Amino acid sequence: MKMNLSLRGMVFSALFAALLVVSSFLNIHLGFTPVPISMQNLVVMLAGAILGPLYGFFSMALVIVLTAIGIPLLHGSGGLALILGPTGGFIWAYPFAALLIGWAVKRIKGQGPIAFLSLFIVLELFGSLLLYVTGVPWLAHVAGFSMQKALVQGCYPYLPGDAVKAVVAALIVIPVRKVFPVARIIGTINTKAV
Repeated sequence: MKMNLSLRGMVFSALFAALLVVSSFLNIHLGFTPVPISMQNLVVMLAGAILGPLYGFFSMALVIVLTAIGIPLLHGSGGLALILGPTGGFIWAYPFAALLIGWAVKRIKGQGPIAFLSLFIVLELFGSLLLYVTGVPWLAHVAGFSMQKALVQGCYPYLPGDAVKAVVAALIVIPVRKVFPVARIIGTINTKAV
């Protein structure tokens, strides 16, 4: 299987990667937990839904790889200490969340209430809940918490905010998809000679 990447798709991937970096500085530390309230998963939702599975994955993976090798991109920090720290399990899931969101969103048709509800469910499921599947156990492991304490410190307080982020993302994605479908944003590659 041959994979063709477009220049436009790579540019938009870089833009969403930059958006993830900027969003990592917009966080609120709660004091009782090492997990801040962050806008990063909103960017993950938007990247997958707007760029599609391939470029959504690439945009988020780009930041994770560059951060892992030491470039201070997330919260002004970089290196394996961040990637393997208490919030590492959430961070690793970003590319996979964007991939699954992109895969599911392209199957949602229309602009009406059913499309909005379907989009919200996909964004909440993959852009929020999926992150907890890796994030909470990793938090428990690194911090030495029980699973119950990790859920209290790394999941429960964030669920209402994540639902709001999924609504906001759906409100952004519906009109963007109408004007700029994924093929237009990433640039469809025509393999036939013109």
